[in-house]
Amino acid sequence: MADQKPPQMQATLGLTGLTMNAMALIAPGAFLWLTFAIQGATGATAPAMWFGIIIALLLCLATAVCYAEMAKLYPGTGSSYYFAEQAFLNHDKAWRYARLSKFIVGWGSHLYYWIYPGVMVGVTGIFVGFVVGTLWPNFMSASNPGPAFMMLVATLFSFAVAYIASRGVNGSTSVNIAINVIQISALIVFSVLALSYRMNHPAGSTALQYDSSSGSTYNYEFLTAPVTANGTTTDTIVRDAGGAPKPKLDAAGQPVPFKIAYPEKDSAGVFQSHPNAASVVGVHNWGWGFVQATVAILILVGFESVTAMGGEAKNAKRDVPIAVITSLLVQGAFCYLFEYFAANYFLSSGYTMATAAGSSAPIGDMMIIVGDAFFGQGHGRTFMLIEAVTVFLALIGTTLSCMNTAARVTYSMGKDDEVPEHFGMLHSETLTPHRAIWTLAVISAVFGCLAVIMPFGDAAAPADATIKAIPQGFWSSFGYPSHDAMAALPNSLLTITLASNFGTFLLYMLSCVTCIVCYHGHPKFSMVRHLFIPVFGLLANLGCMAFYLIGPFMGYGTKMEPLLALGLAAVWAIYGGMYFIRSSKSKGRTTLVAERGQGAAY
Repeated sequence: MADQKPPQMQATLGLTGLTMNAMALIAPGAFLWLTFAIQGATGATAPAMWFGIIIALLLCLATAVCYAEMAKLYPGTGSSYYFAEQAFLNHDKAWRYARLSKFIVGWGSHLYYWIYPGVMVGVTGIFVGFVVGTLWPNFMSASNPGPAFMMLVATLFSFAVAYIASRGVNGSTSVNIAINVIQISALIVFSVLALSYRMNHPAGSTALQYDSSSGSTYNYEFLTAPVTANGTTTDTIVRDAGGAPKPKLDAAGQPVPFKIAYPEKDSAGVFQSHPNAASVVGVHNWGWGFVQATVAILILVGFESVTAMGGEAKNAKRDVPIAVITSLLVQGAFCYLFEYFAANYFLSSGYTMATAAGSSAPIGDMMIIVGDAFFGQGHGRTFMLIEAVTVFLALIGTTLSCMNTAARVTYSMGKDDEVPEHFGMLHSETLTPHRAIWTLAVISAVFGCLAVIMPFGDAAAPADATIKAIPQGFWSSFGYPSHDAMAALPNSLLTITLASNFGTFLLYMLSCVTCIVCYHGHPKFSMVRHLFIPVFGLLANLGCMAFYLIGPFMGYGTKMEPLLALGLAAVWAIYGGMYFIRSSKSKGRTTLVAERGQGAAY
């Protein structure tokens, strides 16, 4: 009986499939909704949100060029991990460092690839909590969903997406194509309506203001009364028995119409809105821009995911490089810049950045406002729910794409026996790295739960009055201490996001270095593509990584979250070094390659 060959991946993906898989991971439909709140909670840096995306986009474009150039020489499965091995192994002088370099890159990439899906399942928990709170406000607060409920959703979502990933890449691609079309169309509709609302409501005109407690809009000024708590007196909205804010009345006893304004800051100097379009795209402060970029990188990563699918591409050398650049330009340079401009320009006295930072879904709030304005008051919630369906689909797409990428990198390391060899096995029928996928499902669920333990900590801590108004119950209010206690704790969602983003910067920096090594002395060497652009990408990634340390101490952003993220990265690096040494000793392997072997490119 002939020996059976182990299952092999099949080349089934064309240019469209490759591009759509990468675009699904960048997913503007998911990230505009979800990341806007994270970026708004980064202290005083919120005015530079759009400029921070520009910095992150330039960094990503430089890195994307590096990935595209390496994919031309070494199409295969494993992305940066595979490139690092081939770049050194096929180098005249540096080939001895092939194993060490690929392990460093592969291990470092897992800081990104294994945490990123956790961020996605965590924000899915927040998203579902917002929708449930909107539909059943007596059970759940839409603005501040219950941590226990969000953990449950995150866990179930992680395993559901892992199941789709385990069924095969062709099914995943079909899902991603449909999701991309739907989410881009839906977010463009919202962006156009948000811009129209701003342009049709000049300062001083009658407009709508949003009440986060009731989740509804009102065309009148709210009645307030002074309330003293803990020695501090604040003006608090007076509400009726149903929780709706009462109107402020004029001398004739009629509700005072709400007149919209676009103040840049409040009396305490806290940013509120952009007074004009130039303010949205303005620099404001370079330090603020870099802080925003350290968060905004989350919305742009994913273009490199397609390089992990080289083994499943019909024409990898031609199609993978095109897919890398195209996915980033369409989603990043077009969708995100347009959508983030619209959302920032929409801010006003009726819905400020401070309100957005304290909400679980500020884009959802904005959708309710524009929906009420254009389709009639009371219909905004329906418009938001329709858009929410597309966001949920986008969340499936981006989590699915990331799991597929992460599992294939782990699979490549398993095949090379750099991690436990069972990760390097394919399912006999679906031809997927199923063991890596299901392991990733568990890891994603854990990080997702960690992300939603305290998603409103630090600067996003709600007021005590807001906490008291949350429906009481294990699923809805457990995990909400006082405002002061939450303000003293790190924002768990921001912490996990920054940990993932730090892994991204590390991976992209190493990939830029790998590209330089890859083409050093190569006949196809280009000074621009293989030196200038990679060096710029290296410095840009290094600069953003440095801001994790220096930014908080210069007064830019918060301190607890980036330092905790750095601590997590340090633990991962130390454990990786220990694992590499112990594994090498047990298997009798050397750190440096003893024999170059075959396969040199030149």
